[in-house]
Formats: sequence, C-alpha cells, structure tokens
Amino acid sequence: MVIGLGAEDKYHGVPGAEEHTHSIQSMESTRKTYEAISNLPPRATVSVVGAGLSGVELAAELRESRQDLTIHLFDRGETILPMFPLRLSTYVSSWFEKHEVDIISNSNITRVSEDALFNHEERIASDAVIWTAGVQPVKVVRDIENIEKDRKGHIILTKHHHIPDHPDTFVVGDCASLPYAPSGQLAEKQGEQIVMILKKQWAGEELPETMPEMKLKGTLGSLGKKQGFGVMGDKASVKGRVARILKSGVLWMYKYHSGV
Repeated sequence: MVIGLGAEDKYHGVPGAEEHTHSIQSMESTRKTYEAISNLPPRATVSVVGAGLSGVELAAELRESRQDLTIHLFDRGETILPMFPLRLSTYVSSWFEKHEVDIISNSNITRVSEDALFNHEERIASDAVIWTAGVQPVKVVRDIENIEKDRKGHIILTKHHHIPDHPDTFVVGDCASLPYAPSGQLAEKQGEQIVMILKKQWAGEELPETMPEMKLKGTLGSLGKKQGFGVMGDKASVKGRVARILKSGVLWMYKYHSGV
C-alpha cells in the first residue's frame, strides 16, 4: 500500500480562518476561489495570508488579471519568500511595490470574520481572504494512531520510504517526513525510489543499504506572465524574463510527460 493523500490548509488555530477564507490547496477549492475572485466588484479588496511561494505567485496573478483590486499580502516574517536568497526576496518585493501590491510584514492574523481579518487585532476590511499560510497532512493521516510522526504530523519513515515495522506500507509526498520542504518535485523523486524498491521486492532481491540522495533541481516562481524568480541547483539564482521562460518550460515538460 502507498499512502499519498497530500496535504490540506493549516489554520494555526486562528478563529474564523477555516470558515471565512478561500483556499488553493486542491483543484476543487481553487476553482471555487477563482469563481469568488472573478465575481468581486470593481475596487474590491483581497487579502492573501502567507507570503511563501504560493502566496506570492497568487498575489502576482491577481494583480495582472484584476488591475482594479486592492491587494494585501500578509507575512509573519521580516521579508517575503524566506526560503529564497535575500536578493530574490528583494527583487520580488520591488515588483510588488511597482505593481501596487501592499506587503504587510511581521503580521499576526488573530482572527478572520466574514468581511475582515484582524492583524494584531487591527481590523482590515476584506472582500475576500485567501489562505496560503501553511499546510499539514490530511486529517485521515493525522488521525492514524500507533505510528511515529514528526512535530508537524508527517509520518516518519525508514530509508526505504516505508513505515517502520510495516514494510508493505509506503508513504509519499506531503504525508511523509522528509529532509526537504514538500513539493511535487520531491514527491516524484520519492515515487521513483519506491518503484525501484517494489521491483526489487517482487524479484526477491535484497534492498540497497543506502538510497540515492534526492537532490532537487531547483525551485522557480512566476510573477505574472512576464517575470519570474528562482534558484537552480544549490546556489544559482535567476530572475526576470529568463526565470519566467524557465518556469514555462518546466510546466510544458511536465504536461508533456504526464500526458495532460
């Protein structure tokens, strides 16, 4: 058995967040969010909570598609995109400033209501609030008992990607405790290794003592249709038009190989 049920939004106990915010965590929730944003009247206000990769790309897409909206981007830290080099964070911040997206750093969302959110208890009127402030394994995985998990609820695995004492149960993707942040790229590499392990098991062969390191090729983000940013390999950073072209190329290759 392979458990690969993905993740869902994590609301960090913020009152009203689950009830009064929109999500982009699944295809269905993204469709509903798109419809809600499309139906907003001119000069409406949209608040995006969370300035990681998803929140940044979303805010940029919103700006390009709806020039009439007032957009707030909230983040708990000093700078947006904390997982990227500072020069890229600065570049993206400058893009948002140029395109009149309001970045609110050091925020602390204490509650959300039907028509507002509260940052440090300051009421900020919002016609729509979109939550991108973290994910967690789906509830059915969080509720599994008698297996070891890390502090975020991910299932701890052996080096062969199965649950200890359960060699026939593998876990892949957002539900697994891994040394890297969850991503589709990482889940794909993990899946390739699980396929290799299963083939060896079916052939009656011994499993390898060590597994190949799952090295990520990089992370790319888009700022609308023309600009982008990212890190290639371990250190090389790219930005601007080149980064957006690379992002488009990666998306095309993924669709081509997956038959989408």
